[in-house]
Amino acid sequence: MFKALVLKKEPEFWVGLESLQSVELQVGQVRLGVKYSSLNYKDALAITNTAPVVRSWPMVAGIDGVGVVMESKDPGWAVGEWAIHNGWGMGETSFGLMAQQAVVPGRGLVRLPQSLTALESMAIGTAGYTAMLCVMALERHGVVPSSGEVLVTGASGGVGSMSVALLSSLGYSVVASSGKSEEHGFLRDLGAKEVIDRALLSEAGKPLQKERFAGVIDSVGSNTLANALAQTKYAGVVAACGLAQGADLPSTVMPFILRSVSLVGIDSVMAPIALRQEAWTRLAKDLDLAKLKRITQVVSLQGAVQKAQALRQGLLKGRWVVEVSE
Repeated sequence: MFKALVLKKEPEFWVGLESLQSVELQVGQVRLGVKYSSLNYKDALAITNTAPVVRSWPMVAGIDGVGVVMESKDPGWAVGEWAIHNGWGMGETSFGLMAQQAVVPGRGLVRLPQSLTALESMAIGTAGYTAMLCVMALERHGVVPSSGEVLVTGASGGVGSMSVALLSSLGYSVVASSGKSEEHGFLRDLGAKEVIDRALLSEAGKPLQKERFAGVIDSVGSNTLANALAQTKYAGVVAACGLAQGADLPSTVMPFILRSVSLVGIDSVMAPIALRQEAWTRLAKDLDLAKLKRITQVVSLQGAVQKAQALRQGLLKGRWVVEVSE
């Protein structure tokens, strides 16, 4: 038996700790003894039942986890190895990792880099892993520090704050967009050169505006993404990974056909394993772990419920690690 944070929908929504029974492994599966999970915005939506994240009930929460292999029926994994899990539908369509044990497909796991602790890996979590995928997309399309300023929207959030930290560590000149004036100092501490009010980007604007940014990492969507495209320099790149403002894109083709701007979609959930491994290798090498430590806090499995509500309401900053094996 092991403890897990369980979500139920019938007869009405319920969330709380329960003891679950271990299940037998199938070929290709690995049983993880989970040490830490992390609290992402998607987790907050699931735990508070405020968006249709969960598509199979009941559910164990947690899209992220790190732990040690307890049992393996995957030839690529041996008992005692440390592994990281991100996405792949866990916490949505199959039981997640806010549990002391988790059964996961071995093909979806990434080895914990030697230079990262288990706690650090979940302080990074899907937010940092997604941010790294965005940075890698900018690099693949030729955006380097000398190219000019890089805009990060939703900069106070998980992906945004990790993007600011990563880009600044790599030498980029970062402009952070945030609606929280009280977080400006926090973002400058992470490495932002300038912090602008999100209101400058959140309203409908002209399809082409003054060119400013060589690259953009956007987790907001809607008018914010449209304005970011309109302000991207010739041959610049926008990496889009979220929809905090909305799923719509009220733009035109003009940034693409008149300025050769590239819009690159970033998906962290189903990204191929080779890309995941590259991202985690880069995170272990390129992220300033001192900055990460300053923005990391730890909460218990039970405490994750309260923090999920606060995260959904935009009241949390930084990264929240869930200690599962307490």
